[in-house]
Amino acid sequence: MRTLVTLACTECKRRNYTTKKNKQTHPDRMELKKYCKWCRHHTVHRETR
Repeated sequence: MRTLVTLACTECKRRNYTTKKNKQTHPDRMELKKYCKWCRHHTVHRETR
């Protein structure tokens, strides 16, 4: 079952992106390198609860 998750920047802590993931195959938190428009460069974004 795919669920909607929110990604937050690790530097400024703003919630910038939403994406979907399969919680059965990937139960741990997702980490992606995405562009943050407040930091103005690519940073690691982590899944928030």
